[in-house]
Amino acid sequence: MGLAKLRRDFHEARWEEPIIFELSNEGERGIITPKDEKIERIVGDGISELPSSIVRKKLPNLPELSQKRVLMHYLRLSQEILGADVNIDIGQGTCTMKYSPKVNELLVQSPKVSEIHPYQSEETVQGALEIMYKLDLFLREISGLDRFVFQPGGGSQAIFAIASIIRAYYKSRGEERDEIITTIFSHPSDAAAPAVKGFKVITVYPDSETGIPDAEALRGAISSRTAGFIVTNPKDTGIFNPRIKEFTNIVHKAGGLCAYDQANANGILGIVRAKECGFDIGFFNLHKTFSSPHGSGGPAVGALGVKKELENFLPVPIVDYDESREMRRYYLNYNLPSTIGKVREFYGVFPVVLRAYAWIMSLGEGGIKEVAKIAVLNNNYVMYKILREVRDADISYPANRHRIEQVRYTWKNLREKTGVTTEDVINRMYDFGFHLRTSHHPWIIPEPFTIEPTESYSKEELDEYIEGLKEVVREAYEEPEMVKRSPHRSSIHRVDTSWLNDPSKWAVTWRLYLRKHRNGDSN
Repeated sequence: MGLAKLRRDFHEARWEEPIIFELSNEGERGIITPKDEKIERIVGDGISELPSSIVRKKLPNLPELSQKRVLMHYLRLSQEILGADVNIDIGQGTCTMKYSPKVNELLVQSPKVSEIHPYQSEETVQGALEIMYKLDLFLREISGLDRFVFQPGGGSQAIFAIASIIRAYYKSRGEERDEIITTIFSHPSDAAAPAVKGFKVITVYPDSETGIPDAEALRGAISSRTAGFIVTNPKDTGIFNPRIKEFTNIVHKAGGLCAYDQANANGILGIVRAKECGFDIGFFNLHKTFSSPHGSGGPAVGALGVKKELENFLPVPIVDYDESREMRRYYLNYNLPSTIGKVREFYGVFPVVLRAYAWIMSLGEGGIKEVAKIAVLNNNYVMYKILREVRDADISYPANRHRIEQVRYTWKNLREKTGVTTEDVINRMYDFGFHLRTSHHPWIIPEPFTIEPTESYSKEELDEYIEGLKEVVREAYEEPEMVKRSPHRSSIHRVDTSWLNDPSKWAVTWRLYLRKHRNGDSN
């Protein structure tokens, strides 16, 4: 296939599909559950023995539809999306969109996984506990840390747990430390989660040339109240700080703890470890990095790891193994004397844990390193092609051309010459079936766009994506108004994002939506 044909035509389906509650017809049924009086006599009806205070006074207001209409509704919605299984999703940027092996989906669909109940006796889930225990061992090798738990429901919740552990650690020592240091191109959660825990957050900025903070800037942020340093490395620019050990030494010398946000670890797996970088605590995203589907941020697992000195502060339970001859079994250990308690219910999302375990087992040590090497190769190939072939696309911090798994580029020159903005380019790329990341605020880099090619994509797929960028830039010069009015072939024209900054309009449930936007009718 020649490059001229690589940019395929795309037209997204548009159904103007109503919300499923709006499709509801009273009395319409997809299935009628048979009533078995014999079983009911044995196990009860499931309601009569409950306290009256928690029993509904009326049935929940659920939509009533036939099976066929339910099927049509969700299939139509599935046609109105872009995703890693239908397009080249390298433009999601910092979210590590990779191919997740479908054989692993067969594993998690097994009733032995899907029908496990968290309140089952430990003796009946020994296989699941064994997988959790052994994945802990794998991640210890990959990171150099001494113990992992899988309770946090994603990276941000893992950072919240990290902030909780840091606070508990200093409280146990009788020290008043209430400041956390981070960097501007670390993930926003590295600042937000500590702030939720009551820490004062100090942000260190990079220099204007290399994109790496100066060690003196870090020293200037250090004080006797410094509790910790929470940092993403490589950063969301794709730049790895090669002096990171010097940074962690500075924080340790001041008495602080160092936490590693490893959500951008796809390009350093098996190559760089948290231990050698000087970190005391950190996390991986099992979703994304370890090839469980992204799931729009969930279901997810932020695998939380610590050094031995912090193990007693972990959320409980942790999975342990009793090696005594009498027992020889895996069990849930709640006996951590300084535990921060729980950061979510139960023990994490087990299907995500299982997918990550299967992925590591299938690759082995050499395969994991190969993942990182190919991700870095793909990223630098795309960077080389964009800088050579895509007019007016430029790189942030041009004095530093070393990038790991992603690059934050800029359309600054394109906007100055044509008036076409990064939002315009994003909207036009939808018309070719591509996506470019939108979440770059605050815009420290002008007109930003971020691309992260993982190990999943071939050279031909990367070339196709670049051809899309080249076509949009050509149009920006020759037909700028057409680009500014895009997308033209998407399921909707433009998403109104103004509501995102207005909590009074937020509606996270159907009942709230009716109350706020449908004349208060919430019945």
